[in-house]
Amino acid sequence: MTKIDPSAPLPIPKSMVQLAGVHAQAHPITIGEGHLERQYQEIAEEVQAAVAAVLPSGKYTLGPHLRQFEQQFAAYCDSSYSIGISSGTEALHLALAAMGVGPGDEVITVANTYIATALAITYTGATPVFVDVDPRTFNMTAELTAPHITSRTKVLLPVHLYGQPAEMDALMTLASAHNLLVLEDASHAHGARYKGRKTGSLGDMAAFSFYPGKNLGAYGDGGAVTTSDADLDQKVRILRYVGQRVKFVHEVIGFQERLDEIQAAILSVKLTRLDEWNGRRRRWAAIYDEMLAGTPLTLPYAGAEAHHVYYSYATLAPSEEERTHLLSFLLERGIGGFVMYPALVPMQRAYADLGLHEEDFPVAASCARRVLNLPMFETLREDEVRRTCEVVLAYFDRAR
Repeated sequence: MTKIDPSAPLPIPKSMVQLAGVHAQAHPITIGEGHLERQYQEIAEEVQAAVAAVLPSGKYTLGPHLRQFEQQFAAYCDSSYSIGISSGTEALHLALAAMGVGPGDEVITVANTYIATALAITYTGATPVFVDVDPRTFNMTAELTAPHITSRTKVLLPVHLYGQPAEMDALMTLASAHNLLVLEDASHAHGARYKGRKTGSLGDMAAFSFYPGKNLGAYGDGGAVTTSDADLDQKVRILRYVGQRVKFVHEVIGFQERLDEIQAAILSVKLTRLDEWNGRRRRWAAIYDEMLAGTPLTLPYAGAEAHHVYYSYATLAPSEEERTHLLSFLLERGIGGFVMYPALVPMQRAYADLGLHEEDFPVAASCARRVLNLPMFETLREDEVRRTCEVVLAYFDRAR
């Protein structure tokens, strides 16, 4: 792992400097802000009642509201078990630990994810092995993954990026052929489906984040692991609570990574709305698709076998320069466009010791330089989506 040198200058890519400059000059955002405030207004009475049910109980950890949410979320994901965890990052970490991943092992994942995917691997002492992605879905594929499997590979870790499920059947077949386990990073994909099956039930295990802005978000940090393997379920439960099944009897080196009762109660309220909220996201995506179809932007691909839930509406600009200009144009008009993620994980200083380069990931690197995410959340209004499209169309009309 790269050592910390506080005196060293930050190795910030040129694209990130440009994006920071664009955002620094931005006008007040009128479309793309206020997501969580609007959402709370929709469910305020139910949330307040849920919290009010927890507080007088005096039971704030590992209590009945967490057990209820775990049962509800497992059923929602078509999985046998769900284990509430303190964050999505720790959900990934504990799932990998339960799978037996440790020093000397390798875990294969994608280069164009949030760094938490890779950090979870590193926390176990294993080495992340990064692969390039499909140019349409931006996701891991079996074809791109197979050449990277070695005798040290233990787990495949696909990411359902932006709400689009990876092509899991081929990945599961590849894993089975090499006696590997598969952990889904489903942090963008609550409620997404692949061939009619829910994310969270497609691999051996899955990890979810309940960060507030997710399709299903808590009012703070939270996460969950799902599985239909009883042994893996028990291992994660032991790991999340200081290595014990019976209080004060510590069987392994464990952690303190429980989802708390208040967040669980809030998530139970929100889970009843998830399909409705995902339906709204899909409606906004359909409007974007229709209105922006004739522009130079590459619009999100949604395969016939996938039910995309649009955690983000990720377009590709024709070039990095064009992205900077369009983003500036949007922000000047109060449209909250942004970039997720502007630098590949193996290009971050934290993983500089791996000695990797953008040329190792041509598709993912091109996406990172050109991706532009338009406002997308369930409490957008149709007029805001159409206004965003009109501003994009105005930009390209002017650009001609």
